[in-house]
Amino acid sequence: MTSTFRTYRSFAVVASFILLALMASSTPTPLYSIYAAKWHFSALAVTEVYAVYAISVLVALLLTGGLSDLIGRKPVIVTALSGLIGAEFVFMLAGGLDWLYVARTIQGLATGLLLGATGAALIDQHPRRDGAQAGLVNGIASASGIGLGALVSALLVQYAGHPEVVPYVFIATLVALAIWAASRLPETVDTSGSRFTLTPRVPRVPRSLWRTFGLSALGVLASWSVGGLYLSLGPSIVGNLFDTANHAVGGAFVFGFCLCAAVTQLALRDAANRTTLVGGGAALAVGSVITAVGVSSGSTAAFLIGSVLVGFGFGAAFMGALRSLSAVLPPHHRASVMSAFFVVAYAAISIPAIGAGVAAVHIGLDSAATWFGIAVAVVAALVAVIGWFELRPAREHEAKPDAVLQRAA
Repeated sequence: MTSTFRTYRSFAVVASFILLALMASSTPTPLYSIYAAKWHFSALAVTEVYAVYAISVLVALLLTGGLSDLIGRKPVIVTALSGLIGAEFVFMLAGGLDWLYVARTIQGLATGLLLGATGAALIDQHPRRDGAQAGLVNGIASASGIGLGALVSALLVQYAGHPEVVPYVFIATLVALAIWAASRLPETVDTSGSRFTLTPRVPRVPRSLWRTFGLSALGVLASWSVGGLYLSLGPSIVGNLFDTANHAVGGAFVFGFCLCAAVTQLALRDAANRTTLVGGGAALAVGSVITAVGVSSGSTAAFLIGSVLVGFGFGAAFMGALRSLSAVLPPHHRASVMSAFFVVAYAAISIPAIGAGVAAVHIGLDSAATWFGIAVAVVAALVAVIGWFELRPAREHEAKPDAVLQRAA
């Protein structure tokens, strides 16, 4: 009993690292309007700052994706958390747009290093090595972290004073505690026969997982493509619609969106992967259309209803994608495949964000958000249709994953 409790405690600690990393990623969100007014930059610069973070995550995942499979989970996690603290200090000292680029680059590299290792460590630390449950917890922690980071930061910005410092001090303190907790985790990787090298470790997906990975990539493409818009320009869109400069309102909106995603994942934890992926894609498509109508017409009710549906779709599609992949990962490729998964995720979240920022400069924020919503609706609808046919033998896939993988190989 004591051993099981300790293992679940380690599992919960690793999940908290994912939540904390995503909290840190969304902490600057409520501050973008302050930075823009202070340093006189446009919506395009805001999305560029966000994209720099996402691209840095991609670089870290591509170069160090399988590193923790080689040298162990603990050293990678501790190094990544230390990088997050460094990023928070750069944010505190920021004196211009260039500083934000540097801070987001460090933060992205640290987050990318962390995600592959923690995604694998969640499975390692689960008492039954239950990949499906680890995937569920990973998804909930990710969505919750993004929402909590935006909400806590917005409240501190609006009410605590020193808005450009206090949110980062708060995150840095939590990360320092996380480093202490990580140092006490048991190591789950046998590194006795491994030798450390500085050779880049590009994530690799074994041939036997190509089919499963392809379907998961479709799900994360549909769900995370909308995340870039909500996290970079969401508070500005809300401020325009509600005619308010209160930063807490924008933070509450991002939190509500992520809360819908987290609650959906929890509610659908026993649903089939076909249900979550196809249903999530459909909800994303419908919600994105309603949101686009709300923005273009200035209807706050339509915008909020559409955003709730998008939140539900985000949670369901992301969970279906992550859970179906986590359930079949071989032990020696866990970090590498999880890193490849998040490469797709951060490509999906960064490229659309840059496109929306460029469009906002040329046609205006509301028009850009409207067209972006329509584009996301098209992609999500395609994912729902493709998922419906590709996952048709859902019961067989989920009851006999090994047989399916053998046929795919």
